[in-house]
Parts: sequence; structure tokens; C-alpha cells
Amino acid sequence: MKNIILAITGASGAPFGVSILKELLKSAAVHLIISSNTFPIIADETGLDWTGETQDKIRKHFGTERLFFHEDRRMESPVASGSFKTDGMLVVPCSMKTLAGIANGYANNLIERAADVTIKEGRRLLLAPREMPFSAIHLENMLKLARLGVVIAPPVPAFYHHPENLDNMIEFITGKILDTFGIEHALFKRWGS
Repeated sequence: MKNIILAITGASGAPFGVSILKELLKSAAVHLIISSNTFPIIADETGLDWTGETQDKIRKHFGTERLFFHEDRRMESPVASGSFKTDGMLVVPCSMKTLAGIANGYANNLIERAADVTIKEGRRLLLAPREMPFSAIHLENMLKLARLGVVIAPPVPAFYHHPENLDNMIEFITGKILDTFGIEHALFKRWGS
């Protein structure tokens, strides 16, 4: 079973993070970090209130014990150490503040530290920057990370699979992100199939 870190940050796009979490929990142990200012965004965009007993609420929501929640200010968390083995990390969605912190090795919170560790240990890291349009600063930070092997995957929809609703578009983006980690899914019809 894979051991994956998922961070959800304060950019609009919480439905993508929740969708990724749902799919990852089917086949992986997930170490979840949610930036503290993101809980209201999750509630607004998905209707899910995960404040308070976050780990218990999410485990109950998805019916799993494979979820481990880490507060973003808890720098002593296992995911802050390179000796804690994982199969990689995803930041979905990724705010420009988090992107800048990761690109510059700032490690001001657990999300940035876990990403820093993921990079230094040579593990797969994917960021789904949720901003538009990108400024030159955003693009330079993304280029710096891409040159280090970080996957930059903005949640851009496609239409060749003929989405019928918003859920189909979210599933497509979720599937494309899972593809980069080699995680099997049947979330969308592939081109030519």
C-alpha cells in the first residue's frame, strides 16, 4: 500500500483536493495537511465542515482508518522528517503563497517543510497551482520547481471526454493527477478508448 502526503491549501479549488483525497484513500494511507485558513474555503466550496476533530470527521466521512491528519503548525509531525518514508506528496490546490514558500525553501509551516523534505529525498512532488492569470513571479517559481523535477499540474479541464457536469470535470482533473503517481482509476474515458 502506498503512503502519500496530501496537502490542501487556501486557494479556491477545494473540490479537487477532496476528490483526490477520496480516490487516494481507496488504495493508500494518506497523511493529510490542511492549511489553517483553508477550512472555511472547504466548507464554502464543498459543504464539508472539517474544523475541530478533523481526523475523526474525515475518517467518518470516507469510512476509513487510513487517514492521518497533521496540523500545518505541528512541525514535529513525522512528515517533516526525511526518515519518514512516503511515496510522494501532492499539494492540491496549491496557493501561490505555498508555491513561493516551496520554491524558495522557506519551510514556514508543515506543508512547506514536507514538500522541502520530499524534494530533498528525491520523491515525487506534484503541485496543482490554482491561480489565473499567472504572473511572471508565479511562472518563475514554477519553472524553478519544474527544473528540480516537481510536477506542475494546474487543474485545467479537457473536453474530449464530453463532460456532462462539473463532477465529470473534477473527476478528469483528479484522474490526470492520479496518473502522475501511477494510481489506477476509472474516473474518465481516455482518448482513443
